[in-house]
Amino acid sequence: MKIDIGIDNASREAIVEDLEKVLADTYTLYLKTHNFHWNVTGPMFTTLHALFMTQYTELWAAVDEIAERIRSLGAPAPGTYGAFAKLTSIAETDGVPEAMQMVRLLKDGHETVVRTLRASLPKAQEVGDESTVSLLTDRLAVHEKTAWMLRTMLE
Repeated sequence: MKIDIGIDNASREAIVEDLEKVLADTYTLYLKTHNFHWNVTGPMFTTLHALFMTQYTELWAAVDEIAERIRSLGAPAPGTYGAFAKLTSIAETDGVPEAMQMVRLLKDGHETVVRTLRASLPKAQEVGDESTVSLLTDRLAVHEKTAWMLRTMLE
């Protein structure tokens, strides 16, 4: 069915390509954070276990929001590990790192998502896609704040 929301097909497709990368990075970071929640050990267990749960819960909600924005622009949202593996900028972590290495890896992951979000903003801004701009800027604030909080734990 034709979509007539004031954004031409080519622009919507370009925005969707960027959003697919944001979705893949967010899902990959969600999975990494949940994995670390399950496997963290050591003297900071209680603090990190709770912190990681708060973070993966927030990321899980974001995955749905990003996927639904892709759908509202008229495209199917990627939803397989294979698709995410091709699209993500976040490397998988093999094994179970020690607790503070988990914090460092998650900090790096949030900073990676920030870079992906920043790279995605110009196309949406250029065509006046305020809904996508709002989504991306809201996500930027979350990831920048989370990266900052994780960085403070490493100092």
